[in-house]
Amino acid sequence: MPRLALLATGGTIAGTGDPQHYQAAVLDADTLFASVPALREIADWHIEQIFQLDSRDLQPGHWLQLAERISALQADPGIDGIVITHGTDTLEETAFALHLLLPLGKPVVLTAAMRPSDAPDADGPGNLLQAARVAATPAAAAHGVVVVASAHIIAGADLIKAHTSRVDALRCRAGSEPIGHVATEHINIRPALARSLRHALPWSTLGILPRVDILYGCAGVSADLPGLCATAGAQGLVLALSGHGSIPEAWRSGLQTLMEQGIAVVRATRITEGGVGNNCNEEDEIFGSLPAGILSPQQARVLLILALAANPRGDLRSLFRLAGGASPY
Repeated sequence: MPRLALLATGGTIAGTGDPQHYQAAVLDADTLFASVPALREIADWHIEQIFQLDSRDLQPGHWLQLAERISALQADPGIDGIVITHGTDTLEETAFALHLLLPLGKPVVLTAAMRPSDAPDADGPGNLLQAARVAATPAAAAHGVVVVASAHIIAGADLIKAHTSRVDALRCRAGSEPIGHVATEHINIRPALARSLRHALPWSTLGILPRVDILYGCAGVSADLPGLCATAGAQGLVLALSGHGSIPEAWRSGLQTLMEQGIAVVRATRITEGGVGNNCNEEDEIFGSLPAGILSPQQARVLLILALAANPRGDLRSLFRLAGGASPY
């Protein structure tokens, strides 16, 4: 049998209690593993608790901690694949960060749950079993980091949490489809496409992770918000803007001053489909803001944090063009 590693980080999948008022991150890794006996039929296992948190409380530093541990396991000839359990609240951010940080190697599979472990309709055991089967499938390695939930195999760069409570909350972002599905013991997975951003941000080169804030664009935005973020120490700002990502007049002057001081500004949209293209508003392009393309505001923040840490003077525009792709509108 293959030998797999299970890295537990907490989350609802390890939670207990009333489904409406449960506590996340209660079960440790060994207890979580023991709750799914069929895992022993798939592989031999190395099990460890890397941290134990509700994912709403994860910090960017946890991405590096995970990337470092996964990298070491990928280099271990005795490990064939890695499964990571995680909370759903910030799973899309961790999945995207690991997608940016890790080179192709052995299968790396994240999974999670929308129901606590002792709920009558707990989805965690099934998701964990499916994730293990994917991690034991060598073809999964060509896709880099993937997420398995509700029988779907989703690329780490394409994941969104699309519902606050439904069991099938983890889905692909608009314009993408699952890279495969789990049908009982059979894994259907399509051939991998090359991703040009792979290897761009290896975790081992990163310094201290900078503060990057997200500002939400809405009617009547306060003009002082960008400056307050900068005063508090933000080295970058991601704007979750209305429509196709044009900057409100109230923010323009302040943002231009901040960019002249070296603070990076990225334009994303709060709209779920369409993205922010390179030419959506000529005035916003002139003074140096960066379009996020198809990246969500939270994904754009992940990329900006890691990019500034890796190379503060690097070509952010090219990096966002690679990661965000062409806006489809």
